[in-house]
Amino acid sequence: MSQLSARQERMSPARRWLLLATVASGLFLITLDNTILYTALPTLTEELGATGSQSLWIINAYPVVMAGLILGSGTFGDRAGHVRMFLLGLVVFGLASLAAAFSPTAGILIATRVLLAVGAAIMMPATLALIRITFTRERERNFAIAIWGSISVIGIAVGPIVGGALLEFFWWGSVFLLNVPIVLIALVATLVIAPPNRPDPSKHWDLISSLQAMVGLVAGVLAIKEIGHVPPNPWVIALAVAVAGIAFTLFVRRQRRLSDPLLDFAIFRNPAFSAGVLTAALAMFAIGGIQLVTTQRYQLVAGFSPLESGLLVAALAVGSLPTALLGGAVLHRTGLLPLIAGGLGVATVGVGTTIAGFHLAFPLLVAGMVLTGAGLGAAMSVASVAIVGNAPGNRAGMASAVEEVSYEFGNLSAVALLGSLLTFVYSATVQLPAHAPDRAGLSLADALAVVGDDAGVLSAAYNAFDTAYLVVMAAVTLVLAVGAAGTGRMLRRHGPGSSSQHYVDH
Repeated sequence: MSQLSARQERMSPARRWLLLATVASGLFLITLDNTILYTALPTLTEELGATGSQSLWIINAYPVVMAGLILGSGTFGDRAGHVRMFLLGLVVFGLASLAAAFSPTAGILIATRVLLAVGAAIMMPATLALIRITFTRERERNFAIAIWGSISVIGIAVGPIVGGALLEFFWWGSVFLLNVPIVLIALVATLVIAPPNRPDPSKHWDLISSLQAMVGLVAGVLAIKEIGHVPPNPWVIALAVAVAGIAFTLFVRRQRRLSDPLLDFAIFRNPAFSAGVLTAALAMFAIGGIQLVTTQRYQLVAGFSPLESGLLVAALAVGSLPTALLGGAVLHRTGLLPLIAGGLGVATVGVGTTIAGFHLAFPLLVAGMVLTGAGLGAAMSVASVAIVGNAPGNRAGMASAVEEVSYEFGNLSAVALLGSLLTFVYSATVQLPAHAPDRAGLSLADALAVVGDDAGVLSAAYNAFDTAYLVVMAAVTLVLAVGAAGTGRMLRRHGPGSSSQHYVDH
């Protein structure tokens, strides 16, 4: 064991678990801010007088910028020290939250959301990297990462609920002001609990590689986002894809020439690492897609309030928490295969049950949501372990950043691709009466805006949207089934534990 590992091993169990609680609070804020504006957006749009484009970027600026910065910041953390990066990220995130809460215009709010993303990108890889370097015993580390993964799912799931609840009693700025006291507590706790910052000056951080990765990721995210627009702009998509392709090509070529690359592609030859990355993306694709279409369907068709629809999709979190914790606890016995491939398989059955419940009975639909969450909780928590446990200890920041990029792309792809599929199926299947305005055929939201109380048009629009909802849920089922089969094949030779021998630190 190295001298560094020995110092870390001497941290008392209480300090290790308090450190986990501290970094988990930072992770909770990061994931919460991904979805908390879903229910607050109509209110703050009205009060700030935001245009449609500004409203879009109030939501999108945060995940787009964060996805672009994460890979570079994760690797820089290996050089500068992850404690320092976590503290810096907390400070930036707290100041940005305070500024966002009192933004006088939509433009300033967008700028503060960009600053929030910068803080999140600095902080997020450090949260997982600190767990990786602090919990040196594999079994204990697996359970700690499982808790980390469950916090991520819970933050995403409860975001709409927290936003809706705050708006019941406070003004829209409260959704940002909520972050400030948690940031202050986490700052104090980190200074007291965390081990000394351990920078590694021998690690080379390449600025050009970071810029290439950022440009490629941002362009790729913009392309995905534009695909989700109705109608999409083909020129924007073509330009974004071209920029992403050029940037990623230059990035890959540069990494192959560097002795200390920003991203070591050799690690993807490890099937456990690659299966973890794939699972992280697929799980977030499923969660993002289910949340997107279910909240829309039950608000627009069934008349649920934003808070009620948020509570419905929170059934995913209810199912995921116990299995995420259980997965981390039993991984040393079972290995990755049954928890990753099996978890995705259970989630596949869960979405199928949700579809059946849609036709048969609402309680069965809720049960399907819980079962889906149970499968995804096990798969996601163990995916995190597979990624971090199969990276060298001195590349913990890189591994953490790769995982976060996978999560962000999974979620963004779901919103863009499944949102487009929802709109396409609606417009292709809606059977409107002859007197209905053309706009009613574009989307259910458009139909509700122009038809008033015309029962015939509303009935046709509701039926078409229900068809689109079922098609999207079936698509999620198919993606999860393919993911279960694919990861099962990738992990078929992986035994008990989380790490492949080639990447375990000795």
